[in-house]
Amino acid sequence: MSTIAALPDVLIRPVVRMALTEDLGRAGDVTAAACIPEGARMRARFVARKPGVAAGLACVRVALEEMDAGASITLNAADGEAFAAGAVLAEAEADARAFLSAERTALNLLGRLCGVATLTRDYVRAVEGTGARIADTRKTTPGLRALEKHAVRCGGGVNHRFGLDDAVLIKDNHVAVCGGVEAAVRDARAHVGHLMKIELEVDGLDQFRRALALVEAGSGPDVVMLDNFALADLSGAVRLRDAAGVRLTLEASGGVNLQTVRAIAETGVDVISVGALTHSAPVLDIGLDAV
Repeated sequence: MSTIAALPDVLIRPVVRMALTEDLGRAGDVTAAACIPEGARMRARFVARKPGVAAGLACVRVALEEMDAGASITLNAADGEAFAAGAVLAEAEADARAFLSAERTALNLLGRLCGVATLTRDYVRAVEGTGARIADTRKTTPGLRALEKHAVRCGGGVNHRFGLDDAVLIKDNHVAVCGGVEAAVRDARAHVGHLMKIELEVDGLDQFRRALALVEAGSGPDVVMLDNFALADLSGAVRLRDAAGVRLTLEASGGVNLQTVRAIAETGVDVISVGALTHSAPVLDIGLDAV
């Protein structure tokens, strides 16, 4: 798996500071202050207890630097790189009180993001060879979206829209309020600029045919989300799209897990969105070992 560039510190630092502030509370690390001699130094390694995919190692560096500007940190893995159990992901030396105060924040973020990247890799591997791409959703941990979506990319997935402001996604409730698929798409087209994509969620082949007719007329969405379609209906939508000879991205969503994703991909859809990548990824077990 190829590596990808880490997120810039300007995106990471506010999240790390928030986590450190939450952990330090009103009085700081009273245990470290009580037990650790002032000026003592600590060296330690961040060690993977299980195999996985690296993501968010910069969070370790930023957390330590926030507590000790003179900390020395070596990152031994790049984001997107696979590692084995026992791998030393990072090594650091810092003021002991600062190191121990930053430990939990660094491990929480690193374990969370490596977990997302690792689960994403499992989904990507499951659909290998089909041409389908695995995408995330907005079902992210509040405050961690930029980091979690970065972790999805580390695992080989792609990002869906980041928020409510970078793409139009017309869902069933929008359609109900607007009075139908045609009205919703028409109003969206009239409102947005030429660079903004429009996606329409449909709940069955009848609604999909209406969306396809709009595309054939030159006024349809760019992407259609096939929500909770049976496999036969996913294949049917692909055949209808291909027979029409139009450019239209088809995205499958709903009922996706590691047991079902391969069959969904084999229907010929272009993208499969998986909320579990961020809302259900297990934290990868990474420990801090003093040396």
